[in-house]
Amino acid sequence: MLFVELGLAVLGLAVLARLASRWGFSPIPLYLIAGLCFGNGGLAPLHVSEDFIRIGAEIGVLLLLFMLGLEYTGEELNRNLRQGLPAGLVDFALNFPPGLIAGLLLRWKPLAAALLGGVTYISSSGVIAKVLSELRRMNNPETPSVLSVLVLEDLAMAIYLPIVGVLLLGGGVGRMAASVAIAISAVVAVLVVAIRYGGTLSRMVAHESDEIILLTTFGIVLLLAGVAQRLQVSAAIAAFLVGIAVSGPMTEQSRRLLSPLRDLFAAAFFFFFGLEINPGDLPAALRLALLLAVITALTKLATGYWSAQRAGVDRHGRWRAGAALIARGEFSIVIAGLGSAVEPQLGPLAAAYVLILAVLGPVLMRITR
Repeated sequence: MLFVELGLAVLGLAVLARLASRWGFSPIPLYLIAGLCFGNGGLAPLHVSEDFIRIGAEIGVLLLLFMLGLEYTGEELNRNLRQGLPAGLVDFALNFPPGLIAGLLLRWKPLAAALLGGVTYISSSGVIAKVLSELRRMNNPETPSVLSVLVLEDLAMAIYLPIVGVLLLGGGVGRMAASVAIAISAVVAVLVVAIRYGGTLSRMVAHESDEIILLTTFGIVLLLAGVAQRLQVSAAIAAFLVGIAVSGPMTEQSRRLLSPLRDLFAAAFFFFFGLEINPGDLPAALRLALLLAVITALTKLATGYWSAQRAGVDRHGRWRAGAALIARGEFSIVIAGLGSAVEPQLGPLAAAYVLILAVLGPVLMRITR
């Protein structure tokens, strides 16, 4: 029955992906809804091995972030840090406080409120990149401004997630300070290596055999993610930095080979997150989720508009840039997953919030021609 239930679950996700493709938006909301329907308290709870799905979900996060890292070379990161920093600061100033303030007004612990701030701050690079590609806007004048904001958000997460991970583990002040210092030092060291020596490292492991590249790349991602966890650094960020370090001829080869695995395990990730949430908790979170969605859709719109205006883009392009940044997805769910143990309401609130904006964002992108 385990194989039967897993097979039915995967086929169900395939049907949902097909529907999302036909309707023209991201399948993420449908994966979340499927998890809600078949998890505890859902319409028809599955009895599959939660450990099996959880491991698949964790691999999905790693591959999502690795493939995202492939989109950026070390030189592009360096350039974005120099040119796009003002837009990144405006993005943080407009989109982190709504979640933080909401958490504090709900009388959550400061750490839980900061996690909600992360949920509202970070746009979905995966959803946005996919829709930009589908709409053939990658060469539009406003797209570099959008990508610059996304890169800076990803780099902000490279610092944010390790710090949050250490704080969640708790301990004395001295131990936590040392752990934070180790985490940040590790991220900075890997980032420097990725920027300066990524091309050399890629050439060392490059090979014409697809099989060898697949095994090598997948093995490196899993190995370094495991090492990062031992150092109390986010495994997802380690995968992101590995993706940055892979450049040159290996980039396209790795993207082609690992994209199917990423799609499979990413679907498992969103499905698993939905399984862990009781649908009965959603109605209580829906009103606040809708309010946060409206507020942060407007703040993202303002962020993209200002960033594109600063780059000299025309008025229509500025609106397109703002609409492109609205979608939330994988990172918001990752952050919510980290904090569910600290604040039980965070999971349902984040799920409802992502459901709204993962649909609204792509729809608005298509409307703003």
